[in-house]
Amino acid sequence: MNIKYLGHSAFEISTGSAKILIDPFLVMAQNYNCKGVSEIFVTHAHSDHLGNAVKISKETGAVVNAIFELANYCGKMGANANGIGLGSWQKRAWGKFIAVPAQHSSSIDGIYGGNPCGYVFEIEGKYIYHAGDTSLSQEMKTIGELYSPSVAMLPIGGVYTMDVEHSVIASKWLNAQTIIPMHYNTFPAISADTKLFEEKIREIGKNAEVMNIYQDFQI
Repeated sequence: MNIKYLGHSAFEISTGSAKILIDPFLVMAQNYNCKGVSEIFVTHAHSDHLGNAVKISKETGAVVNAIFELANYCGKMGANANGIGLGSWQKRAWGKFIAVPAQHSSSIDGIYGGNPCGYVFEIEGKYIYHAGDTSLSQEMKTIGELYSPSVAMLPIGGVYTMDVEHSVIASKWLNAQTIIPMHYNTFPAISADTKLFEEKIREIGKNAEVMNIYQDFQI
């Protein structure tokens, strides 16, 4: 399985013949080739997370998975959309996923986007957690107790989400082995010190994987 970083909170996960995207806001990866993408997962409706989801779906036929209200919006915009809720596994040929709570807001063009969420994926027998935009939450203790993800993608930019300090606490609660920071340095308000992040994550005995755009991480 391979995880590719596409900037901000956007990632590609590829496994076997499947290629999925998470929060495809691709301003930092404008040359990304979306050919072969079969599914898209959107954590909430804000434009820096919904990003190119509708456009990619219309071009490729990829299914946009999102909370019910956001999926309805995407469907009206012409996407192939699948509305979901929180708290139950959905199976796919490549594995399964579950939408989990995030503490944030969600709207697009003044339209309510439903609950924000994160995702836990089970792929090749390993758990991967993408937190979406969120504050530190007790839900992360539950995710850690149930799944102990191999990889956790956590926001560190502060202001709208967790900052470095709180992402380190989240990493402890999640029992995650590798932490990939996201949602930082895209614009000035969410600037973060990645060196400090790496230092603090090492201090708690975990691996910090600070990724460049298009960089791959094999798990």
